[in-house]
Amino acid sequence: MKRISLLLFFIVLTSCHSGLKKDEIKKLNGYWEIQKVTLANGEHKDYKVNETIDYFEVKSNEGFRQKVMPQFDGKFRTNDIKSRIKIVDKDDAFFIEYNTNYGKWQEEIITLQDSTLVLKNKENVTYTYKKFKPFSFK
Repeated sequence: MKRISLLLFFIVLTSCHSGLKKDEIKKLNGYWEIQKVTLANGEHKDYKVNETIDYFEVKSNEGFRQKVMPQFDGKFRTNDIKSRIKIVDKDDAFFIEYNTNYGKWQEEIITLQDSTLVLKNKENVTYTYKKFKPFSFK
């Protein structure tokens, strides 16, 4: 019985941690395209085509997030509005803290891999992104 209790404790402990390491935060840098939004009740909306994508730039755990519009020539249009962000490590998880003229909020980084990003806000809404691939006519 004691072994089972220890095993269950270990499983719960490890399942609560995203497994993300501090040096992996650099994977956040670049262009991300929303794929899906999942609400707390399980409903979801899939995004097949996006007019705007998110650009992240983080250095030394601080940076910005900006909406950009990809163009067919490989360039991006933007309105130059940047949301300041800070990466915070707390309670064995990493969070993106936003600070704009409109408010402050945070999202937990659930998954951050080379081609996948999953963020969750305090309302348990989950945002799933894929790395943006520029248009190609080849």
